[in-house]
Amino acid sequence: MNQPAHFDEREVGYDIPAAIGMDESEIQTPCLILDLDALERNIRKMGDYAKAHGMRHRVHGKMHKSVDVAKLQEKLGGANGVCCQKVSEAEVFARGGIKDILVSNQVRDPVKIDRLARLPKLGARTIVCVDDIDNVADLSAAALKHGTELEVLVEIDCGAGRCGVATTPAVIEIAKAVEDARNLKFTGIQAYQGAMQHLDSYAARKEKLDTAIAMVKDAVEGLKAEGIACELVSGGGTGSYYFESNSGVYNELQCGSYAFMDADYGRILDKDGKRIDQGEWENALFILTSVMSHAKADTAICDAGLKAQSIDSGLPFIFGRNDVEYLKCSDEHGVIGDPDGVLKVNDKLRLVPGHCDPTCNIHDWYVGVRGGKVETLWPVSARGKAY
Repeated sequence: MNQPAHFDEREVGYDIPAAIGMDESEIQTPCLILDLDALERNIRKMGDYAKAHGMRHRVHGKMHKSVDVAKLQEKLGGANGVCCQKVSEAEVFARGGIKDILVSNQVRDPVKIDRLARLPKLGARTIVCVDDIDNVADLSAAALKHGTELEVLVEIDCGAGRCGVATTPAVIEIAKAVEDARNLKFTGIQAYQGAMQHLDSYAARKEKLDTAIAMVKDAVEGLKAEGIACELVSGGGTGSYYFESNSGVYNELQCGSYAFMDADYGRILDKDGKRIDQGEWENALFILTSVMSHAKADTAICDAGLKAQSIDSGLPFIFGRNDVEYLKCSDEHGVIGDPDGVLKVNDKLRLVPGHCDPTCNIHDWYVGVRGGKVETLWPVSARGKAY
């Protein structure tokens, strides 16, 4: 059977949403676009902050799931590797050339543990979180089998109410077991307070972090009393990094959303009561959408509905506009209030998604735009890697 001429080429509108050099107005929608200037400013700003405060910055790969973005964060922001939440996600970054990877989660399934133990063979320092002493023997056996070394952070539940141990004696018990295990290395503590990252009030976030920091200090002091040193004390997110970096105990940040920003994070307030997307960070990620119908005078319908975004943290807002509003959505449609009838069919709008992480995981490509032109196409490398 003869194949069409474009069979071995990526076709705009089928394989990819745009081609390099194309005008932004020609990009196929709905798709993710990145304002490269804003993205680069965000990355440099966080990198400068981390350096000024003597902190390592391990960027959160689960946010963008992109090897290309992670490498940009290393190049422009001095990032020291990535966090991943799943082993398959970590494999994508290791195969893509990232050399320092923390699986900031528990790995318990035997198949996943076996794959984890093979990651160092790809040239990546591999660290994993543990909150159960029974996990230690399984990790050790797998690392021994493959002739590799796995590093371990003991995870503390410092308020998120998910994984992690709750007491210093439990931290010490696991750390000692790791130190006694073959092919494992105790590297430190994981203490990420995820539950407070999106609290609007700066004071409310600080109150939660004060509790977390006290727990971490107690654990570090308890380990020190047993002669066990912590190379890494890792945590911190876009809503809290200033607390961890000034704690005197954390030495590694795990910020992710700062690079792209989303509507939910944008709503939180800094210490001066100002939204963090109005000075601290810039919106760099957008869902580009097109108006596809305007049959009703005061309502426009766009092509970005539920299948183009996650709305677990609320609806998107329309960037740079206060005359139209994204009101609701169904599978394939977004309903936009247009009381003055200013929109017309085929107009394009930039939506700031409510939650960037799951929204990015829906798409195959990032279209990098600068000066109204498509400059780059980056695959969402780890899309769907949930194993």
